[in-house]
Amino acid sequence: MAEKRAFTIAHSPDADDAFMFYALATGKVQSDLLEFKHVLKDIQSLNQDARNGVYDMTAISYHAYPYVADKYLLTAAGSSVGDGYGPIVVAVGDLAPGDLAGKRVAVPGLLTTAYLALKLYEPDIEPVVCEFDEILESVATGDVEAGVVIHEGQLTFADMGLRSVVDLGEWWKRTQGLPLPLGCNCIMRSLPSAIQVEARRKLSETIQYSLDHRDEALEYAMQFSRGLETGLADRFVGMYVNDHTTDMAQEVLEAGQKLLDMGFSAGLIPRSVQLEYV
Repeated sequence: MAEKRAFTIAHSPDADDAFMFYALATGKVQSDLLEFKHVLKDIQSLNQDARNGVYDMTAISYHAYPYVADKYLLTAAGSSVGDGYGPIVVAVGDLAPGDLAGKRVAVPGLLTTAYLALKLYEPDIEPVVCEFDEILESVATGDVEAGVVIHEGQLTFADMGLRSVVDLGEWWKRTQGLPLPLGCNCIMRSLPSAIQVEARRKLSETIQYSLDHRDEALEYAMQFSRGLETGLADRFVGMYVNDHTTDMAQEVLEAGQKLLDMGFSAGLIPRSVQLEYV
């Protein structure tokens, strides 16, 4: 048998990504062609690394795609999509949605989809870049006047006495009639077609394995859940690993394209791109 090609997959150390990649990370799904090596980094770091073409396959924010489209293609599997929910802008008091203009708002990175959606919702905010897991604390202590929370913070912000100002996924669904594509996986354009197709196939297989073996995949993912109890972790995973993740529906592709087109029209994205995928 021919020697397998080393293949790097980069994704974030979060419960939903851990759940998604469980079968690949534990060898329950294997490839005859590829030897998978996993790299774990936060999403903003992955967005930056993708600009330099560091990994064969990597998770990125949809917002980052125009910056990496010269190097990567999307994969039709692996998207995290908020269907009527998504990143939530939170504050200490009863801040009205219309009062965000001029406010200092903590964001998890300038290439995240959360930031793009926030700027489309309210262009006149002053972004303060924070590590995503420090945003709730920054809001609670008054370092910033509001913050946009991603990952499990969407389920736990009320525990810190914070209130929701606006759910950007709900706003997007209400105004555009579409789900909000937040994160995706992409694969190096320069790889041979057979490698691209094999990696995309194994990505679909690992996601489907976890959905079919939910309890064991969730048990594995709990080590990345940052203190969530099992019920909340299961709810969080279900928000972002579901039918949208196994294969990109046409409405997700349409929503992703609309998001980037609106970002370009608003001057938030430097060039217009067409989403392309394996």
